[in-house]
Amino acid sequence: MRPKSPWPARLHDGAGSPAHRLAEALGADILAGRLNAGDRLPAHRDLAWRLGIGVGSVTRAYAMLERRGLTHSVRGRGTFVTVRADAASTVLDLATNMPPPMFSDRALARTLHALARRIDPALFNIYPPVAGHLEHRRVMTRWLEALGLVVQPDRLLLTSGAQQALSVALAVARPHVHYALTEEQTYPGMLGTVRQSGLPLGGVRMDGGGMLPACLKAALAGRPGQRAVVYLTPTAHNPTTATMDEARRRDIAALCRQYDALVIEDGVYVCGAEGEPPTLWSLAPERTFHVGSLSKILSPGLRIGALIPPPALAEACLPALLASSLMIAPLSYAMMAQWMQDGTAQSVRVSLQAESARRMDLAASILGPDLAVAPGRAFHAWLPMPPGQAVAVVERARALGVILPQPHVFESGRANAEGPADTQAAGMTGLRLALGSVSFAALPDALMRVRAACHAPSPEVSRDTLPIY
Repeated sequence: MRPKSPWPARLHDGAGSPAHRLAEALGADILAGRLNAGDRLPAHRDLAWRLGIGVGSVTRAYAMLERRGLTHSVRGRGTFVTVRADAASTVLDLATNMPPPMFSDRALARTLHALARRIDPALFNIYPPVAGHLEHRRVMTRWLEALGLVVQPDRLLLTSGAQQALSVALAVARPHVHYALTEEQTYPGMLGTVRQSGLPLGGVRMDGGGMLPACLKAALAGRPGQRAVVYLTPTAHNPTTATMDEARRRDIAALCRQYDALVIEDGVYVCGAEGEPPTLWSLAPERTFHVGSLSKILSPGLRIGALIPPPALAEACLPALLASSLMIAPLSYAMMAQWMQDGTAQSVRVSLQAESARRMDLAASILGPDLAVAPGRAFHAWLPMPPGQAVAVVERARALGVILPQPHVFESGRANAEGPADTQAAGMTGLRLALGSVSFAALPDALMRVRAACHAPSPEVSRDTLPIY
């Protein structure tokens, strides 16, 4: 007699087809360690009857899990859990901002086996075109279309990750501008790129909704006769999680058009969700470089970025991309196409959205309502606090075995506080917590240690210490 499956049948809460909701519930329990390697999943018909869904939905859900390498089927015996949940490590990394792993070694092996049967040897025997093979650019444009970005393949450049795309955009913009502006807190990788370019850099005040248009206007108007390049992240801003509403995006696009500023839009967290505001690229395509990436939304190891430049500067992007001397590995191209064409990428995209929500809910339950969490499928949160306190918490957290980024790495410089009185409040400071770099099983322990670091008394901490609930 076959052993009974230990899994208590359930569907994931929320929207989506029964197959996706079942795959989410099972996948979450496998990754959280509630099911162990070797455990049997319920039989298709029995599970369909218990959940009140069709047998076909169960079959599709099991196929999604098997593509991710979380399960495997044995003819005549059933479907079994393949992976083991990660054990919590002594040192817990909440500094490295990346999504949690969604592909097992079994899934990767299956992908490589499929590629071995049909891969084109020309991918490996010749240098690829600078902007990527046209077929791969077509695959990427179909993927971007699902995210709300409609672009022709010949307008798109494939890059070795978002960082290269940002570097190329700045290199192309550099001869046409005199200075750079960005949010007062922003992505450290771009800060380093701007500083290496030699451009003067200014920070623009922001609030919980992103860059403040009044402060941007003051910064642009304060340098008459000089042209700016404005770098910003309108969706799931790194590090503060701020997402601009449509009205603010339109105001910023209008200001950049009024002052003839170029725009570099970091869109690595654009998810195409219903009701998501339009991108700056769609509002001001004649002056906006839009940057996307797969490493934040599929797998950190899939270092493929996308750059959509303004039409007038598109031709200059090719030599800049070539000069950067980084080429996407042909195998990465092939894996991208395989996953997007066989449905694996879409399945993982949906799974990451659910996993992001699960981790954000957990973080808010431990660290309290002051925690700002990123929407969509991002995996970072923001804990506002005074600068001195933030530095002290980082050090105390390290003593408790949790690595957090130093607050200063996100600072673009003294923010422009000019503008209406209601924009002149103190700037945004705090701590960024990366929630995807440890297993879900280890995350509660890591967050409890952060809470303890916030509570610990220290003479360096301000009297108006942020309360943690």
